[in-house]
Amino acid sequence: MAIDEDALLAEQIAYYRARAPEYDRVYAEREDLRELLALADDFPVAGDVLELACGTGQWTGALAARARSVTAVDASPEVLGIARARVPSPDVRFDRADVFQWQPPRRYDTVFFAFFLSHVPPSRLGDFWNTVAAALAPGGKAIFIDEGSAAAAREEVAADVRRLDDGSQYRIVKVLHDPAELAGELAALGWSADIRLREEFIIGIAEPRSVPVT
Repeated sequence: MAIDEDALLAEQIAYYRARAPEYDRVYAEREDLRELLALADDFPVAGDVLELACGTGQWTGALAARARSVTAVDASPEVLGIARARVPSPDVRFDRADVFQWQPPRRYDTVFFAFFLSHVPPSRLGDFWNTVAAALAPGGKAIFIDEGSAAAAREEVAADVRRLDDGSQYRIVKVLHDPAELAGELAALGWSADIRLREEFIIGIAEPRSVPVT
């Protein structure tokens, strides 16, 4: 039976809204995530930064320390409230928007997103990367982190079921990417990408090609 992607994505937003009070627990419990956060100092973050799906701002402060300004976007007002309290900087702006419906109002030197690419349905991968390209200034870079897989990326939407402390259940999109296959997909979309596997995480830096792929 075919999955209704619009309904699934709406449920995904509802999940992260409901999970907001529980979201930071995983960073407190997992040393590997805290080590990953420390890598932000090595990323080529520069100038004006756009952070997509910023969540509770776990990465926003590290970006702000390297950037001239940060615009952080998320669909959940609950996580944005936590992020604003975590990063009370005049150089950081938080905007509520559904990334799948949103278009960037300006261009940025860096676009960053952590643990969001795996929540993008494969059928919307091209549109998502077009949005990223539209947000980048000439010479800009997209930097992303996510859970990875040594296996091939899935061809169809994978709906993962998540449970919260109150017992409520939600479906979310969860598609794990193999670094080499993802780099090939991005090349077909007109990007040059260096994507590496670090333990179970993928870390990627991508730039739009100046010459269109034919």
